[in-house]
Amino acid sequence: MSEENVLFAKQSDTPPAEEIPAEIQSEKYLICVSDSLLYGIVAEQVVEIQNSYAATYLPMMPDYILGIFNMRGQIIPIMDIRLRLGKLPAEEGILIVIDYNNNQLGIQVDSVDLMLDIPNDSIVPIPSQSAQKLVSGMCTLPDGSGTMLVLDCEQLIARGYGD
Repeated sequence: MSEENVLFAKQSDTPPAEEIPAEIQSEKYLICVSDSLLYGIVAEQVVEIQNSYAATYLPMMPDYILGIFNMRGQIIPIMDIRLRLGKLPAEEGILIVIDYNNNQLGIQVDSVDLMLDIPNDSIVPIPSQSAQKLVSGMCTLPDGSGTMLVLDCEQLIARGYGD
């Protein structure tokens, strides 16, 4: 191997994350809509999006837990994000399966909008303490089309079955 090829093989087009200035670091978010609010879920935590699914009701669960469903042999609980956030339920929705530390949860939303790169420095804390239980931040979307609330998947799973 010539010296030129060795040098080329060692070089990378993208600098490591530590070398990228903080103002241009970003993360991909799946933007979804529920009760006319925009929510963002870190794309790395999204396992699957399903348009149709059958939930099996479970007794003695909070009202925002719609039940469970079988996803290729794995039992996944389903949370209606509208009910979890104190809104009125929707008749039907789309299911987003998320994974956080090998714990999976299905979140029913009204619709899935798009995938966006959001600069990390554009996300600011939520002003209300009560909303911080399930939402870790918010930002104005890069195209100015609205404000996105960042769903905290860790808290959704940790608090999924109670406050």
